Amino acid sequence: MENKFKSGDIVCAKVNPTTPLKVRVFARKVYYCDVLNMPDENEKVYFEREIELYKPQR
Repeated sequence: MENKFKSGDIVCAKVNPTTPLKVRVFARKVYYCDVLNMPDENEKVYFEREIELYKPQR
């Protein structure tokens, strides 16, 4: 099974679409993401169905 998002892609959680996340790694069927531009924030972990490509608000 191929993962939908690659390492380095900017995504967001469907429940919080205003917070951009950067995909760090895909392992064991989950995505490990860092909050973009917030290095002190804890790493977030999501299943593929819980995230989508980030669309900046205009």
